[in-house]
Amino acid sequence: MDFISYIDGALLVLVPVLYFIGWAIKKSGKCDGRIPLILGGSGVLLAVLWVLATHSIANYQDALMAAFTAIVQGALCAAGAVYANQIKKQSGKDE
Repeated sequence: MDFISYIDGALLVLVPVLYFIGWAIKKSGKCDGRIPLILGGSGVLLAVLWVLATHSIANYQDALMAAFTAIVQGALCAAGAVYANQIKKQSGKDE
């Protein structure tokens, strides 16, 4: 089982979105070393928006579950974007 199976199907679209955000940051030449951190924060923020738009939060347990879901899903999507970038980089190298 690969880690992609842990990402909610509705949030899989975040992987290419975050990949292109990372690509744009890399092209700008700014914050190059912080791209994974920026993608992680962006992934969590976008996942928070998705969770708030799709889940009802009636009590503190729902709020805690929403926060946990957003953090985990955002981090997994960011990891997928960084992983995709590394696959692209490594596939171009000669062994």
